[in-house]
Amino acid sequence: MSYLDNVRVFVRVVELGTLSAAGRDQRVTPAVASNRIKELERHLGVRLFNRTTRKLSPTEHGHVFYQGAVKIIEAVNEAESAIADLSGNPKGSLRITAPLGLGRRLIAPGIPEFHDQYPAIEVRLRLTDRNVDLLSEGVDIAFRLGVLEDSNLRMRGILNCERVLCAAPSYLERRGIPATPEALIDDRHDCLLLRYPGSKEYFWMLQTPRGLRKFEIAGPFDSDDGDVLTEWALEGRGIVNKPLFEVKQYINEGRLAVILKETPPPGIQLAAIYPHKRFQDPKVRLMIDFMAERCQQLIGKMLD
Repeated sequence: MSYLDNVRVFVRVVELGTLSAAGRDQRVTPAVASNRIKELERHLGVRLFNRTTRKLSPTEHGHVFYQGAVKIIEAVNEAESAIADLSGNPKGSLRITAPLGLGRRLIAPGIPEFHDQYPAIEVRLRLTDRNVDLLSEGVDIAFRLGVLEDSNLRMRGILNCERVLCAAPSYLERRGIPATPEALIDDRHDCLLLRYPGSKEYFWMLQTPRGLRKFEIAGPFDSDDGDVLTEWALEGRGIVNKPLFEVKQYINEGRLAVILKETPPPGIQLAAIYPHKRFQDPKVRLMIDFMAERCQQLIGKMLD
């Protein structure tokens, strides 16, 4: 086993907390990950982790070694990136994340084509509607719908996406069509909520004659998967707030109807988010350029 591979596994165990998670991240079995940590401990002559049944936490020696190990990995990555940039032959791995709906429709289908163009680049895609911490989870690029809130990250805007409120005709026949945003609350309409652990109090922002306003809506159930909300809306279970490109097909088919057209949600930015140092890596630049062009083309076709 190479010493650098052992260090890489060690860093990911510290960041992810378990051997199994670090093993998946590094594409090795938990047994191999465990052996690499043991080999590293033998080499250093110290214990790097306190071991419990559920999680590994770094010892004092482990904390000290982690600070230096991260710098080692960053230096090697930067050196490899510089060589790849000069040689025109980028290689290595890219860790990418995206929301479920966006990832399934736009990002995942493009990965094989990207790999065909750059066969030496391995792409590791994780789809989740959870707000992934790029720095702590070692992610190179996140494709997201929303705004940048972390000053340690950088954003490249790809496209401003129109959003709509919509519901199935069966729901609107049963519950009535809201005439104003206030009716969502006053008439106690069932709004379908996207939530995940740690999410904030739920509300919708709508554009009104008095400007952008917050409406604290409610509903009988929620999900951390945006596609589940769409399915519930199609079944007539409530009103959903979605990017237009995700529901345009259902609107054209008459399965969903847009409501409150005069007071819609504001558009939402589709963007690539990345740690500021990562953009020096040619793999990151290539992936962002590739997906930006692809997303713009595909969303344009969906909205035709």
